[in-house]
Amino acid sequence: MTKSIVISGPPAVGKTTVAKGLADEFNLTYLSGGDILKEMANEQGFDVVGDDWWDTDDGMKFLNQRENNSEFDKKVDDKLIQLFNTGGMVITSYTLPWLVSNGIKIWLAGSHDSSSKRMQTRDNMTSKEAYEITKIRYDKNRALYRKLYHFDFGNDTSVFDKIIDTDNLDATQVINIAKETVRKLL
Repeated sequence: MTKSIVISGPPAVGKTTVAKGLADEFNLTYLSGGDILKEMANEQGFDVVGDDWWDTDDGMKFLNQRENNSEFDKKVDDKLIQLFNTGGMVITSYTLPWLVSNGIKIWLAGSHDSSSKRMQTRDNMTSKEAYEITKIRYDKNRALYRKLYHFDFGNDTSVFDKIIDTDNLDATQVINIAKETVRKLL
């Protein structure tokens, strides 16, 4: 497959699960935009251990730093654009769908309550903690990308080939819809 796929959506909606499912199905390379950003945070002295690092005090501190210095996000996005354009990738990214004009773009929609429940289960935290963290991450990222790239993350879904509402679906169902979408768009 020569096209690349980008999966986007709010925090804790299932982007990684879907992207890995598509990578396995179509023999593509999986890459997380968040992992590249974590590498840059590590270079800045942050201890980025664990998949739930974004939800820690250090993760939130780095998010606050990014609000005042867009160089981190621009470097990550430049690298993601380059990798996406080589083809054969499945990338999770908040910004990439608005920055590339080719490939397949899928938005995973989901209510804040649904994302909070997913995070609560995944990261073993209270429902209140999960709700607050997903809300802060969504709101801060939305403001950051509006300032940086002038698009309305979460509201402007016009760039997507497919929008999948994940609220009443399990992971397998969402992956199957994404697989069928990719097959149709190849």
